[in-house]
Amino acid sequence: MVKPYDPEPLPPESLPNDLIGLTALVGRANAVLSRYDGLLESVSNPEILLSPLITKEAELSSRIEGTVATANEVYEAQAGTDFEPEKKADIEEILNYRHTLSLAADVIKEHPISLQLIRMMHAQLMKGVRGQDKNPGKFRDTQNWIGPKGCTIDEATYIPPSPLKLHDHLESLESFLQRQDPNLDPIVNAALLHAQFELIHPFVDGNGRIGRLLIPLYLAQVGSLIGPSLYISEYFEANQNIYTARLGHISERGDWKSWIALFLEAVVSQAEINLSLVRHVIDLYEDMKLRIAEITRSEQSIRILDALFDRPIFKSSELQDRLGIQRQRASGYIRSLKEAEILREIRPAAGARPALLSFDPLLEIVG
Repeated sequence: MVKPYDPEPLPPESLPNDLIGLTALVGRANAVLSRYDGLLESVSNPEILLSPLITKEAELSSRIEGTVATANEVYEAQAGTDFEPEKKADIEEILNYRHTLSLAADVIKEHPISLQLIRMMHAQLMKGVRGQDKNPGKFRDTQNWIGPKGCTIDEATYIPPSPLKLHDHLESLESFLQRQDPNLDPIVNAALLHAQFELIHPFVDGNGRIGRLLIPLYLAQVGSLIGPSLYISEYFEANQNIYTARLGHISERGDWKSWIALFLEAVVSQAEINLSLVRHVIDLYEDMKLRIAEITRSEQSIRILDALFDRPIFKSSELQDRLGIQRQRASGYIRSLKEAEILREIRPAAGARPALLSFDPLLEIVG
């Protein structure tokens, strides 16, 4: 039987030696993250431009845990499309992930990440979805384990710390979270934080998603990002086997170096991907700003554009409600944008049911 893991406090004593040979990778990760952050700082409305990326991150992070809904289905559900119960449950989990990130992003503007915030995040993540019966917002008071589905603790491949020691480990983690050591690289700290959280496994369910949410939140807290905007679930999903193995190397033999190397590679890869995506999104935004202004000849053109970026699939009636204008006027805008092939009708209006529309140019970039 595998023994329960008993983590050492962060930073690990081996850290100086672990970083030997990783200096170039640390530098590269910081350089690409700085370019990404600089791009976000240069735009006036990052919350609008990042909205579709956040939904995609919520989809990917939830998919690691077994959900199969897509970002497009999330938009359709928000626009009133009905889905089978199983799909609806997946969509709710993705929306909860988005709401959890938004909640935490507001909190860290005034307060550092704390155990209280982590519990709040967990309660929001599990609200009204599968796992809501597994003590949302409460750290576990039972022993859990990881292994093949349905296995006993004797057959487990990994056993997190005993619940009797959990409080001490969490307090130590909180101290590390809130301690600003200028000699420690923030991205390396984020790697340590994520691994330690996952290995402690403090909740009955939802540990993976909370652990992934903590990465951008921590980088924003320490000033490496202007906001929690680096989303690396895509990399973790694509490299899930090696991700799990490297975490195992920490618990089995105290090998932090291979884990830190993987995390740095994840940051480099995903920051470069996000950098390219955001550039394309910015280019689209600037192009559409001119085109929609020309097509609609309306003082509402920027608000129309922002609405499309926030909800690229929507009911025709939503534009009227969002802009606070008469139905006839909103219908005129939609008709003009359809004729210009900026909007596509997914489902026509029928009786009292409004049409369902799609802003395909954005979905082609982020989908």
